[in-house]
Amino acid sequence: MAKKQAAEATGKVRLGGDPAFGYRALPGVADEMLDPQGNVRPVWQRLLAALGRMDETELANRFARADRYLRDAGVFYRAYGKENTERSWPLSHIPVLIDEAEWAAVSEGLIQRAELLEKVVADIYGENRLVREGLLPPALVASNPQFLRPLVGVKPADGHFLHFCSFEIGRGPDGGWWVLADRTEAPSGAGFALENRVATTRAFSTLYAETHVHRLASFFGAFRDTLQAQKLHPDDRIAVLSPGIANETYFEHAYIARYLGFMLLEGEDLTVVGGRVMVRTVAGLKPIGVLWRRLDASFADPLELNQSSHIGTPGIVEALRAGSVSIVNAIGSGILETRAFLAFMPTLCRHLLGEEQKLPSIATWWCGQEQERQHVASNIEGMVIGPAYSTRPFFDDNGQSVLGAALRETTKTSATEWLAAGGGKLVGQEVVTLSTTPAWVRGRLTPRPMSLRVFAARTRDGWQIMPGGFARIGSGDDVAAIAMQAGGTAADVWIVSDRPVERTTLLPAEESFTRNLPGSLPSRAADNLFWLGRYIERSEGALRILRAWHARFAEAADPNMPLLKDVSSYLAALDISTQQPVPASLLANIDSALFSAGNIRDRFSPDGWLALNDLSKTARKFHATVQAGDDATHAMTILLRKLAGFAGLVHENMYRFTGWRFLSIGRYLERGLHMTRLLGHMSGPEAPDGAYDMLLEIGDSVMTHRRRYNVNTAALTVTDLLALDPLNPRSVLFQLNEIKTEVELLPNAFVNGQMSPFYRETMRLHSGLAVMTPEAMTAAVYRRLEQDLERLSDLLAQTYLG
Repeated sequence: MAKKQAAEATGKVRLGGDPAFGYRALPGVADEMLDPQGNVRPVWQRLLAALGRMDETELANRFARADRYLRDAGVFYRAYGKENTERSWPLSHIPVLIDEAEWAAVSEGLIQRAELLEKVVADIYGENRLVREGLLPPALVASNPQFLRPLVGVKPADGHFLHFCSFEIGRGPDGGWWVLADRTEAPSGAGFALENRVATTRAFSTLYAETHVHRLASFFGAFRDTLQAQKLHPDDRIAVLSPGIANETYFEHAYIARYLGFMLLEGEDLTVVGGRVMVRTVAGLKPIGVLWRRLDASFADPLELNQSSHIGTPGIVEALRAGSVSIVNAIGSGILETRAFLAFMPTLCRHLLGEEQKLPSIATWWCGQEQERQHVASNIEGMVIGPAYSTRPFFDDNGQSVLGAALRETTKTSATEWLAAGGGKLVGQEVVTLSTTPAWVRGRLTPRPMSLRVFAARTRDGWQIMPGGFARIGSGDDVAAIAMQAGGTAADVWIVSDRPVERTTLLPAEESFTRNLPGSLPSRAADNLFWLGRYIERSEGALRILRAWHARFAEAADPNMPLLKDVSSYLAALDISTQQPVPASLLANIDSALFSAGNIRDRFSPDGWLALNDLSKTARKFHATVQAGDDATHAMTILLRKLAGFAGLVHENMYRFTGWRFLSIGRYLERGLHMTRLLGHMSGPEAPDGAYDMLLEIGDSVMTHRRRYNVNTAALTVTDLLALDPLNPRSVLFQLNEIKTEVELLPNAFVNGQMSPFYRETMRLHSGLAVMTPEAMTAAVYRRLEQDLERLSDLLAQTYLG
């Protein structure tokens, strides 16, 4: 009580397990923080003591620090619905703490379960003894949409069907842990668990350093090393196979690929040649030995599986039959996620492993059997009824599952008839009362229902359980609100030891090292980098013209003056309207740049991503608020500075390899096109007064012109500086010179000792412009040069991006 009074006297937030501190566990529900007697578990005491020393302002600042990290890192998930938009990752700032000894027991149970699942799926696609001996109903396999017949008899190249699994687990009222669902198809969340850890440690850095929390790096390091060992050939690549940017967990795919040093690929990046999976790169086809699959199995091969799939690769199943590629997890393993399988796990465990389950499943009855159906009907009030072939936990089913107590027909007879009509398509599960964990809600700790997503990886030493994972926290007392799509949040999970733990890292411990060359650049990634460069430069060009236009409009206030009218017509031809100070087409170019960058998140630094997002948000704000004239001129200057900041980050930080070259070629090509078009329109004999000064301003070359030429602006001097000066970074010749330099270093610039068509055309354009004089640069020359530059873009696409 003295502690409580001292806290109140100093304005500290009231926390803790003692009811006097304001925290109340829900009646009849197990609580992670409290033991059955209502006392704070020892593992929580250090955290609560630290929280008790913080006032509300300090806590708010700490939580804001964690949220800021997630925003800066660009962590998001995609919320499906009408908008299908990206949403910030919903972090619950208070971690879930579990004692190391308790976690060891959980891990032991999950390792047993992973071994059991491996044996079950190997039998389903192999000898099929479980069905033949009556341990699995035939319908549960044969009628299951997750059962993929083309994979029957196909043995994985490495001998294992499962390599990376996750499990939804929850604690029941008796304090024991239960498995709510198995995740074997394409388990998500491991990358989010890493980001949860980083964000939470930003909020509680000192506490985390003092608390003996098991690190996550060793888990990922062991799995990475195992995948490396699965390669059948030394030149094989390892890749994460993603459905693409529209997937709800695409950020995680990119994050994991970057974290582990793997390629991030989509189905269109791959082709199957001679029974081997190959990735299309700018240097030609390269073999893939291991694919960490993150798309649903049926979409993987439109040739033999789902013919409507646009995200798969024809021939993947053929490559599996040839044993030339290892896929994590094996295609077809998603059948294990089927909810009805939970009903048979106890029997299967005894039969296949000769022991009882160490971590039981939630009680489940498949209604395709008379005795089980009668049991569900007799106990309907305490059941959740749902689809037997669903692969989601009941709280993720978005209304597909029904509480037995809420059924309109309340008599046992009607329930029996309803279940009999549904037959093998329904399962009954006991209503789950999940344990609660403290969450920070409106300025105080509040108990919220929780489930854990735990990850298991097959390593060379056997299955290894991630020491943590992430907790899904309900937005209220309703268990159904745990799902993030329903407003739930995610918390870090700390496995706490009573002694110091090893601080592991993915970096090698050896003092000597081998400098590996960067991996081959996939053609799709090169395409996105090229167009990112073009869209960024296109946006800059439009901004520079608009700024010059609005600066002059602010002085004249007459849009019909010859120069402004002439430039307006030029911009209109490019679909840029001067009627809008920040036109929609400019926003479209910036959004296109953002989209291209989003498709290569694994190759994009968090700082660059943050800068590009900031540019987009600022442009949209100006689009809605800015007025023509001085206001627009100032807004364009701000946007140009933000663009320059992004360009500077890319220039200073991006590794000078193939990806850099495609990004740079895109920028140089677009800048050359921009200046060529502008000069062709504004430097002729009919150019309105002030056109040459405006050209120099747009080309950011006013001061250079003053230093280089002892005359006023004129057609010849402006043409010389902006078209033909090899030292002016805004001139057309400078762009061609830089393109030539980058093209020389691209793969296959020379084929059999001869220049490639793309390289030859680059040399021709550069040489042709280098020998020109200002007097020879006519409107016709500019038109031809513009066409040649566009053709150069087409040649690049034909050579490297096809």
